Amino acid sequence: MADKTIVCKDCSKEFLFTEGEQAFYKEKGFENEPQRCPDCRRARKQQNNRGFQR
Repeated sequence: MADKTIVCKDCSKEFLFTEGEQAFYKEKGFENEPQRCPDCRRARKQQNNRGFQR
């Protein structure tokens, strides 16, 4: 398994999906590769969490 370069669907920047991350995804049973770069994933998670705060 080699590192993969993926294009983020939000910001269109390329990011690396490392062998270690691929192994983690496989271990957790995830079948799809990430579609967003780490920065966009973090931003989206923060945005989603704001809706759940009281």
